[in-house]
Amino acid sequence: QVQLMESGGGLVQEGGSLRLSCAVSGSLFRFKSMAWYRQAPGKEREMVARLFSGGVTIYADSVKGRFTISRDNAKNMVYLQMNSLKPGDTAVYYCNMAEYWGKGTLVTVSS
Repeated sequence: QVQLMESGGGLVQEGGSLRLSCAVSGSLFRFKSMAWYRQAPGKEREMVARLFSGGVTIYADSVKGRFTISRDNAKNMVYLQMNSLKPGDTAVYYCNMAEYWGKGTLVTVSS
């Protein structure tokens, strides 16, 4: 059974950094594209970053140049490095692989 578990969220001041991690169970991890989504209060869930199995990455315009998605296939881990955080980045961040989702980790950016 595939399971995704996020960690690394927390409270950070504007301009600070956080690194989110997602541990993925399942043997097909290295063949799957991975993504991070976020959902702010009262808003729809939106894709933040996606990393395809071949290495291509795409980012939401709002995070380009500030966020970086990466993966470690040997450890079945995917990461989201978030720099220059803004209050608008406050949301629950979710790890996604195909139809599977983690439970999310809360990121709060104070001004």
